Amino acid sequence: MPHSQTSAPRGRVRLARGASPWLLPTVATAALSLARARRSRSAAVIAVPTTALAAGMLWFFRDPEREITQGRVISPADGVVQSIMPWKDGRTRVAIFMSPLNVHVNRAPLAGTVTSVEHIPGGFVPAFNKESENNERVVWHFDTELGDIEMVQIAGAVARRIVPYLPQGTKVEQGDRIGLIRFGSRVDIYLPEGVEVAVEVGQTTTAGVTRIDRD
Repeated sequence: MPHSQTSAPRGRVRLARGASPWLLPTVATAALSLARARRSRSAAVIAVPTTALAAGMLWFFRDPEREITQGRVISPADGVVQSIMPWKDGRTRVAIFMSPLNVHVNRAPLAGTVTSVEHIPGGFVPAFNKESENNERVVWHFDTELGDIEMVQIAGAVARRIVPYLPQGTKVEQGDRIGLIRFGSRVDIYLPEGVEVAVEVGQTTTAGVTRIDRD
């Protein structure tokens, strides 16, 4: 069955759901300062940084359409593979670090059903720090053709809000948008025992495009 998002126009970019609390005040301030800039020199000075900040926010919260890759497990996040770690239960954890320059919208790594979405309070140390294991997070579980797949969205030093898009019980197609982490952060995905990892530490990934496992 063709994926519902593969027919989306290439190059089309929209803004991420959940960006409004940050984006709207910034854009409104920039628009107001620009409107006053013609009549006030001080307003013109203020207009420069506020406009630059608004432009930056628009870039941070971009949500481009993607041509979803065919494969068993695809990357849930844009970023760089930070670590690949065997787990005690036989699974392999692939951790993807998302910088402030990456797209912050995360996608479903497989088709299936969301069996749980759990918010766990915690700290806000930088996501590349080892102590980020105790950061604020949202833990997802998907019932898929490979069994239970766990994915964890981890907040970073700046990203203090994770916005899940879907509730428990939702059926998802591979590559569907599932949530947003504001600014830099990390996403972990746990591959089941016997599934070989196709990516390497330091490799750049693209959500919905980069394949994580190997046949």
